[in-house]
Amino acid sequence: MTELHTQTQTAGVRVVDGVELPTAGTFVLDPAHTTIGFLARHLMVTKVRGHFEEYTGSVTIAENPLESTAEATIATKSITTGNADRDTHLRSGDFLEIEKYPEIKFAISKVTGQDGATFHALGELTIKGVTREVPLEVELEGLAKDPWGNEKIALTATGEIDREDFGMTWNVALETGGVLVSKKIRLEIEAQANRQV
Repeated sequence: MTELHTQTQTAGVRVVDGVELPTAGTFVLDPAHTTIGFLARHLMVTKVRGHFEEYTGSVTIAENPLESTAEATIATKSITTGNADRDTHLRSGDFLEIEKYPEIKFAISKVTGQDGATFHALGELTIKGVTREVPLEVELEGLAKDPWGNEKIALTATGEIDREDFGMTWNVALETGGVLVSKKIRLEIEAQANRQV
């Protein structure tokens, strides 16, 4: 592990290897300024985006940034794509089966590397009782204080999963080849979090 060269600038900000990072502490997701979203393809060509409206989560920044962690619990019933019929189908047994599996769990357990303000992380994602390791790219977008003195961090995280790995295998073959709904799902998270400690 490379030696960290740290210089503290203020109570909530430090510079590590030339990158401005928050000092160690726990930050809780702000639902008013966070989107836990995803992107799939319909008919192999059209992008369909959706997100979850109910969730809790936090990010814990460690003294050594590579030891930082994060976790989230997401209510499956809160999935929305802007189309009521599609959302009902996504909540059914063909996909999330929300009556049996009311929550999705996610935890970043390991940060494997850093390129400036971008961190390479491995997370454990649990959907429908199945847990798989998911690589993520997490970028620290910035640090700020609101008018009331509360410390905030902004993060984006992206990754990709195969939904069939989690038992969501429903699909329809197309006459022209391919399938109705893509197997690959892109994860797109835009988060703002408030310092708690």
